[in-house]
Amino acid sequence: MSSIYQINKGINRPIVFKGLKAQYIAYLAIGLVLLLIAFAVLYILGASLLVILPVIGGSGAALFFFTIRLSHRFGEHGLSKWLAKRNLPDYLKFRSRRLFIKLKH
Repeated sequence: MSSIYQINKGINRPIVFKGLKAQYIAYLAIGLVLLLIAFAVLYILGASLLVILPVIGGSGAALFFFTIRLSHRFGEHGLSKWLAKRNLPDYLKFRSRRLFIKLKH
């Protein structure tokens, strides 16, 4: 049987599923599992379903929105590059290649 959902994957291309690219699919899956565990823990602790459902539903909606936003903003490797660039100390940041071009002469 064929699947309802299509996963588009070409040669040397990232996995794309419903607009999510590459590692963002995993981020969404991990977030959903954590929400499921949070729901179970709150239910076992005896919290009211009228409190639990809006909290978990709102968190799930925020998770979907945030993950899709990150996927569209950064793409496949952009988030890793952005986080790496943010962690560079100020004295290692170079705004241009002029310094390296002058080293040749």
